[in-house]
Amino acid sequence: MSSALTDLFPHPIVQAPMAGGVSVPQLAAAVAEAGGLGFLAAGYKTADGMYQEIKQLRGLTGRPFGVNLFMPQPEYADAAAVEVYAHQLAGEAAWYETELGDPDSGRDDGYDAKLAVLLDNPVPVVSFHFGVPSSEVLESLRRAGTLTLVTATTPDEALAVQRAGADAVIVQGVEAGGHQGTHRDNPETDGSGIGLLSLIAQVRETVSLPLVAAGGIMRGSQIAAALAAGASAAQLGTAFLATQESGANAVHKQALTNPLFVRTELTRAFSGRPARGLVNRFMREHGPYAPAAYPEIHHLTSPLRKKAASSGDPQGMALWAGQGHRMARELPAGQLVEVLAAELAEASTVLSAFPQGGAGR
Repeated sequence: MSSALTDLFPHPIVQAPMAGGVSVPQLAAAVAEAGGLGFLAAGYKTADGMYQEIKQLRGLTGRPFGVNLFMPQPEYADAAAVEVYAHQLAGEAAWYETELGDPDSGRDDGYDAKLAVLLDNPVPVVSFHFGVPSSEVLESLRRAGTLTLVTATTPDEALAVQRAGADAVIVQGVEAGGHQGTHRDNPETDGSGIGLLSLIAQVRETVSLPLVAAGGIMRGSQIAAALAAGASAAQLGTAFLATQESGANAVHKQALTNPLFVRTELTRAFSGRPARGLVNRFMREHGPYAPAAYPEIHHLTSPLRKKAASSGDPQGMALWAGQGHRMARELPAGQLVEVLAAELAEASTVLSAFPQGGAGR
């Protein structure tokens, strides 16, 4: 399905923006040069840090790319619950010989400053996570020549995205690694996310915008299934996390296929918001007690996660990964795009041989 978005890149393959140093300019450039849409993650960076990465990426490729922003979060965290969790983590701080972070280190992730940079120095695509930007923001980006995407995890959220005036919806299934992009963090819905193919079908009947499918996709055949279900492109995160250009810690990359880590779960242990990662000691011990408090818990645990990573200890790291993590391939990112495109073409040929469900006749 052609759209203003998919006309920007030859293959319907989008590299997910993964915050925390994974989606570096080298990764986005390699994906873009191979015919996909590379993305930078502005989350947890300063506005100037984001700008410097954009400059670096533009020096590596002349092809279109995207930048992802986190939406500012409302103040509804229970300060007492955060304090109780901090006491629980005291043993972790002692073990890693570091201090806990300040939970009150900021809620808006420099949103306004980053928007100002992106309006003064427009990029081809901007996406948003954790909520819907205002119609005014989306319109200002449109006037600057930028296409806008917003993550949705339910049909109602997708409808809110369409009403706000975005150009496309990223439909994120519960299989996805990293943070769920829910517009509101409701603890009562923990673990009740919708699977990707079902979500595509439901959103397709709810909105008329182009859809980008995200969640557990690791092979070209899965991309073909998402496109057949009604998506215009597929967004892959964990698949690119393992590539050579990825900025992920080597311990994180190795954990994706390490038999020691057999499954993933959604947890609040590291950030206070539901995020899918490989089940490790930290998640098992602290996940059941972590409050709904983002970004307070993210700030609180940040020094612990950094010390665990520098120590090469996967049991204390946030090992974000989707449900298909065992299918990760350690390839150069450009080669992975080419392999995925070839797999997609083969799967599409097979699907086209059975029109209108003829395979079951």
